[in-house]
Amino acid sequence: MNIFCLLLLSLVSTSLTLVYAAGNVTYDGRSLIINGQRKLLISASIHYPRSVPAMWPGLVQTAKQGGVDVIETYVFWNGHELSPGNYYFGGRFDLVKFAKIVQDAGMYLILRIGPFVAAEWNFGGVPVWLHYIPGTVFRTYNQPFMYHMEKFTTYIVNLMKQEKLFASQGGPIILSQIENEYGYYENYYKEDGKKYALWAAKMAVSQNTSVPWIMCQQWDAPDPVIDTCNSFYCDQFKPTSPNRPKMWTENWPGWFKTFGGRDPHRPAEDVAFSVARFFQKGGSVHNYYMYHGGTNFGRTAGGPFITTSYDYDAPVDEYGLPRLPKWGHLKELHKAIKLCEHVLLYGKSVNVSLGPSVEADVYTDSSGACAAFIANVDDKNDKTVEFRNASYHIPAWSVSILPDCKNVVYNTAKVTTQTNKIAMIPEKLQQSDKGQKTFKWDVWKENPGIWGKPDFVINGFVDHINTTKDTTDYLWHTTSISIDENEELLKKGSKPVLVIESKGHALHAFVNQKYQGTAYGNGSHSAFTFKNPISLKAGKNEIALLSLTVGLQTAGPFYDFVGAGVTSVKIKGLNNKTIDLSSNAWTYKIGVQGEHLKIYQGNGLNSVNWTSTSEPPKGQTLTWYKAIVDAPPGDEPVGLDMLYMGKGFAWLNGEGIGRYWPRISEFKKEDCVEECDYRGKFNPDKCDTGCGEPSQKWYHVPRSWFKPSGNVLVFFEEKGGDPTKITFVRRKVSTT
Repeated sequence: MNIFCLLLLSLVSTSLTLVYAAGNVTYDGRSLIINGQRKLLISASIHYPRSVPAMWPGLVQTAKQGGVDVIETYVFWNGHELSPGNYYFGGRFDLVKFAKIVQDAGMYLILRIGPFVAAEWNFGGVPVWLHYIPGTVFRTYNQPFMYHMEKFTTYIVNLMKQEKLFASQGGPIILSQIENEYGYYENYYKEDGKKYALWAAKMAVSQNTSVPWIMCQQWDAPDPVIDTCNSFYCDQFKPTSPNRPKMWTENWPGWFKTFGGRDPHRPAEDVAFSVARFFQKGGSVHNYYMYHGGTNFGRTAGGPFITTSYDYDAPVDEYGLPRLPKWGHLKELHKAIKLCEHVLLYGKSVNVSLGPSVEADVYTDSSGACAAFIANVDDKNDKTVEFRNASYHIPAWSVSILPDCKNVVYNTAKVTTQTNKIAMIPEKLQQSDKGQKTFKWDVWKENPGIWGKPDFVINGFVDHINTTKDTTDYLWHTTSISIDENEELLKKGSKPVLVIESKGHALHAFVNQKYQGTAYGNGSHSAFTFKNPISLKAGKNEIALLSLTVGLQTAGPFYDFVGAGVTSVKIKGLNNKTIDLSSNAWTYKIGVQGEHLKIYQGNGLNSVNWTSTSEPPKGQTLTWYKAIVDAPPGDEPVGLDMLYMGKGFAWLNGEGIGRYWPRISEFKKEDCVEECDYRGKFNPDKCDTGCGEPSQKWYHVPRSWFKPSGNVLVFFEEKGGDPTKITFVRRKVSTT
């Protein structure tokens, strides 16, 4: 039977039919159709702001060499619309440049406009200023939110049209996405949730992009929008309409990391198994989230507590290098799947049981071509099966691909590609001034508490986020307590206990200018309690609290109303009494002084009196360190080893490297694995390492940020560290 007859029959039976025209990109129930041809597509998520423009061509080429057809990215609203109507598309946010690099590589682009993205990105990618427009509630049928969402979506669509980047204009964009994983949360917003989802779909379609729109994890997506799957496994996913192709927008080849958390890994064998099963069961568009995770530079990391590294155990690591064997094993998988492309897209399939937990899906077309996928979903036992009069050994939890229904060209559990060994080679910081005999640091110390003029005084506590509006991580609170010189406590020399409750995320406490300690929450529970004995003197005692955020919430129902900051302060043990300071008059100051003066930038470096020394203070709180250094030798990717520092921020030549915090993982050794068994369903806690180790030690510094010499390296250390032990590291790879 020829293809025309097949199409005619399918139209009559209304099974895999209705084709929605959208310029040169259409779709039916089997796949996307580009310029009249059905396409089986392998896509790779690479987020442009999580790397730098100098890396983009190499990242795209590495994906292409790995057998990838499509690059996929979110559009990061809060990186582009800095205030209402104030747009930015420079540097790492040059979306047009990124799209044209993809086009120049001869690849397609999936543009997930959102503009809510989640993505472990600060505030889910929505600008914080939008929360403070009166009456605004995010992601529901709310007029202020919908107005600004539509305005930004239209701006991006028009920009892409202006640059002729949609497929109908000869550009690379074949799909656009509106919203993101809203199906999880729609019911929390009741009727307004359903109305919003339908409005978002209709608004997107009205943009006339000439390419289809998708909504991931959206089970009521209206035609012609395509609903898609996000998960570790999507082989059993079915679109809500038989007229839509089966698409997988997020296959997670790893997981993100949090400060204080473990180091997640997903075995290459299991990633390959999930992909092979997806195509075995009729999938046609598959995307790795992430293929290159990259870095949360500056204050872009969300969370709270998402690390600066967004490596994601992805096929291409944070530094832009292929992660072997994962990258190579998946490259071989892509080759094998592509050998089956035509018969998968134009043939018919039959499912054959080959015994307990073993099945084959056999595809044949009118020309007699045949391809088969044999899967063993038993998570313990290998199987030997008979298929078409031949015997096949199928390891547990694996898929064998037979492009001719006879010969196995690939098995997901058999990794034959090379492995690489990673070494982080330390490089001492080299002073640019060769006349210096010893390495010199410039140091400036901030005093605890209010600097300059107070922002306001109020009885009680304010919400941290509503006060800073995320212009900074830092918010100072100060108050005082007077102790009578006849106080029994002073006579006995005993110490009362300072008890602070906070709904998140972290806090440094000072009494009479002296550091008393730090407390913080974690990635699953932001709230915490600070308890520490303190020394008080007769007379007035100043209590200064530096409250901190560590990235804003990224998703969840009504996530835009999740707060942070101090909720209670008490001193216990004064004459067996508890003094509640919560309703005291508290003086507030937003930010720290050096940050306000921008002393990390070239034009702000001279706004304080630095002290030059070859012996910088160690273990000192609230200290700025500056050094003028040469670029590390060689051309390998570069990082900073911050193991011996406490917590803070780092900059190079004014560029924000990000938050550093070599916080020790709070998990016990038994919560991690020495060897990971790839067999069986994966979850983010299955194959973790790093228990009891620093959750992040190395911090990526892009090579393109360096000048040959005269590089200004600045750190703001909050709680105390040893800057003399900071080194650069070169990421050196060798294969085995």
